[in-house]
Formats: sequence, C-alpha cells, structure tokens
Amino acid sequence: MKSMTCRELGGPCDTDLHGETADEIIKAQDRHLRESVHSGDTDHVPAHEEMKKRWKHPIKAMGWYNDTKKAFAALP
Repeated sequence: MKSMTCRELGGPCDTDLHGETADEIIKAQDRHLRESVHSGDTDHVPAHEEMKKRWKHPIKAMGWYNDTKKAFAALP
C-alpha cells in the first residue's frame, strides 16, 4: 500500500490518502474532497471544482492523470 497527500494531488492539505494503485489513490482524493466540501471546508472548494471538471472532460485531464500515475509509481 502506498500513500500520497491531498496536496500532492492538487488539494490544500496534508491528509494522507492510501491505495494499492494510483486509481485507488485518485478515488480516495475524490472522496476526501467531496467530504471536506460537504462538511463546510472552504479551503477544499477549488480542488473539488477542479476534480469535477476533470471527470467531465477526461481526455483533457489525461495529463494530470498520467502525472499522478507516474508519481504513484515512483513511490517506494
């Protein structure tokens, strides 16, 4: 299992997110952003908006996705 922080994925905090794959980490980030915004954390709103755009325009977001997968693969 590897971990990345919310900040490493474009968010505003250092919450650790865990997963066996880059896709699991990305899904954990999505959940974290949704839950943070839902609980009233305004610091996470910009990253949450970016996440929503990313899923609406997947071809355009492939750069971010590929960068995240490379960063995940480079983790020990």
